[in-house]
Amino acid sequence: MTYFSKFINVVACGALVVSSSVAFAGDEYQKPAELRANFRRVGLEMSSTKVSNAKEYENSPVTQLNADNQSLIKGVFDFVLEYDNTDMRWDNSLFMNYGRTKIKGHEDGDVSETSENEDKILLTSDYAYKMWKVREMDLGPFASIAYQTEFTRNEDAPRMKVFRAKSGLKLFSGKVIKDLYVAGVGEYDITYSDHISKFAAETGWRLEHQLREGVQVSTDGYFRKYFTYSQYVGTDLKYDLNVTARMDVDITETLTFGPYISYRLAQSREASSHASNLMIGVSLAYKNLYQLFQ
Repeated sequence: MTYFSKFINVVACGALVVSSSVAFAGDEYQKPAELRANFRRVGLEMSSTKVSNAKEYENSPVTQLNADNQSLIKGVFDFVLEYDNTDMRWDNSLFMNYGRTKIKGHEDGDVSETSENEDKILLTSDYAYKMWKVREMDLGPFASIAYQTEFTRNEDAPRMKVFRAKSGLKLFSGKVIKDLYVAGVGEYDITYSDHISKFAAETGWRLEHQLREGVQVSTDGYFRKYFTYSQYVGTDLKYDLNVTARMDVDITETLTFGPYISYRLAQSREASSHASNLMIGVSLAYKNLYQLFQ
């Protein structure tokens, strides 16, 4: 069996598990179907450092007086179209984020340098079946398909293009636990001219907690461990950990402001040690939930 066949089988197995569950589920109280447009986060983070007469303070021990001029702009768009009824939840989502830092020296003629610190476009369709109730949360099998790419390629590297399928077990729709899952993952990577198939195991989460009225803390992320590859590419990852945590304070019913922290840890097949990225900042974001029908 080829690795591409294994990738296709992940999707097929997920569909089979979900459809089998539907076939044997009991027909109890029917919850009215709901369709919601959920803008989870449309945010912008900006910071700017402007230093004047820095050349005259090159020998000053006060770093802020001789620092380089720099600016950081980062945006995020997280939207989900949610369909929910008694038996299942079907989410179709679009997640995009992009961050860029620009640095320019304090001397005349210094060339500015720019670097990307985040770049991601992710389209996902996720189907979860409500098989059991666990303390007012739903538990059951799920299957999802996704396509991940970037706005721009990273310097000399090609632009990322990956198809991904998952199938596993999910706990969801709780007051705190919005999503908690374990899954097998099949990837078909067309970033390079020689396409690569991979298989991994993954666990992921999305948790929210209301500290008090108008103040919410949340975290989301995943850990993915790769086991098989159809061929060797040194830049392919062995494992990938991605975590974000934030506090949101309501300014209005739809606008929030608060600090956040994100952390990425990963190691490639060719590297002798891991690499990490830690980002701390504050964000201004829009969020709203539109009930399209019930």
